Amino acid sequence: MGMQDLIDILRVRPLVPFRIFATDGRTHDVRHPDQALVLRSVVVLPIISPEGVPERQESLSLLHIVRAERLAPPVTSSNGM
Repeated sequence: MGMQDLIDILRVRPLVPFRIFATDGRTHDVRHPDQALVLRSVVVLPIISPEGVPERQESLSLLHIVRAERLAPPVTSSNGM
């Protein structure tokens, strides 16, 4: 995936959450535009703790991104809960 392709996905407002698939099988969910910093050859992604706090970062080469897919919207019950 190219740098501009990923930037274009992140610029859509409101952001449509998506999943990045890497060549080694790893996936990264991006649910907010601040969760991906696109540089010329890599994307920097935060690794979020179970408490929801970024605890470290991972750099993923754009050459190793196979695809990005939209995440399904959350399922809500018919009674609004």
